[in-house]
Amino acid sequence: MPDFAADAATLLPDLVALRRALHADPEVGLDLPRTQQRVLDALAGLPLEITTGTRTTSIVAVLRGAHPGPVVLLRGDMDALPISEATDLPYAATTGTMHACGHDLHTAGLVGAARLLAAHRDELHGSVIFMFQPGEEGQGGAKVMIEEGLLDAAGERPVAAYAIHVAPGPRGVFATRPGAVAAGSNHLYITVQGRGGHGSQPHQTLDPVPVAAEIVLALQTFVTRSFDAFDPVVVSVTRMSTGDGAINVIPEQVELAATVRNISAASLARLQEGLPRVAHSVAAAHGLTADVRFEVMYPVTVNDAATTAESIEVLTRVFGPERVLEIPTPQMGSEDFSFVLDEIPGTFLMLLTSPDGVDPRTAEFNHSPRVLFDDAVLGDQAAALATLAFARTSAA
Repeated sequence: MPDFAADAATLLPDLVALRRALHADPEVGLDLPRTQQRVLDALAGLPLEITTGTRTTSIVAVLRGAHPGPVVLLRGDMDALPISEATDLPYAATTGTMHACGHDLHTAGLVGAARLLAAHRDELHGSVIFMFQPGEEGQGGAKVMIEEGLLDAAGERPVAAYAIHVAPGPRGVFATRPGAVAAGSNHLYITVQGRGGHGSQPHQTLDPVPVAAEIVLALQTFVTRSFDAFDPVVVSVTRMSTGDGAINVIPEQVELAATVRNISAASLARLQEGLPRVAHSVAAAHGLTADVRFEVMYPVTVNDAATTAESIEVLTRVFGPERVLEIPTPQMGSEDFSFVLDEIPGTFLMLLTSPDGVDPRTAEFNHSPRVLFDDAVLGDQAAALATLAFARTSAA
């Protein structure tokens, strides 16, 4: 096994510079032309077979080792969020968008892994697919890339897939678990239809506002009283709108939207049946109607047990047992790397990255406009990805 961690130390300044350039110029969604060009520039000169997407600005780069062997996939997502940054970083974005989920580190780390593995191409068995992905934040970019042939880019399907996601916590610690590691993500939309009128005469209307409020509370009761606490479900109503009518007018309707998270197929089936039933029943009790739409967005992210056990063993050997943690329960955030893991056995890992002076216990979490990630971890992030790929291809 090459000493990728030592090799990565020499790459760290370049990776930090790339990460900070990406951080200062974030792009949102499936169309990331400036980000794509920066990555292509960073990969220039490496012995890679590179293709770009047609429906999205993705990059698929294939490194073919000097010896026969299997194919392994490494993922780094590239998109940012529509959040105005509120940090005081000298390279903070000023565009109303922000890398508030650390995808700038993911991108730079994957570039580092490509450089590390390319430098050891003569020792590499098999091939590595580097998946630079737009549209992770709700647009299903991984699914688009799969539909465009990602998994067959090297001529045969990967035997394993790996991704690392940064998060606040004790810097340099890797965390993962076998089985479900991140929740499935779903969207719930409810329109409560009433009959509007003058705000002084509610008895002459069918007021949808208190009914919508009652539905919000009923959804929470349904979740806490219908699901096992050890098969968790989260329903968070994040939007409630009556439009922009006059303040003295009772509206015709109220629109609700919620994010719904689940860990099992059984709980998803109950949510799909139960949430519409609750909304319809509460509305009907007051003589109103409810239109309900439930959309399944991302499946549960499920780590392959054997691949994950091997990943934990490899990272423990390289970085030490104090830096590798097997977490007891899944996180309720979601990941569209789940689309890859539905097709390929693999491991999704967290890398904790709180800077000095930030208490990991109170640190702002991903998607906060104030979240901070220490890019000093980029060398180890790149080395971990390269190590996992090299170990898996060599073990075949």
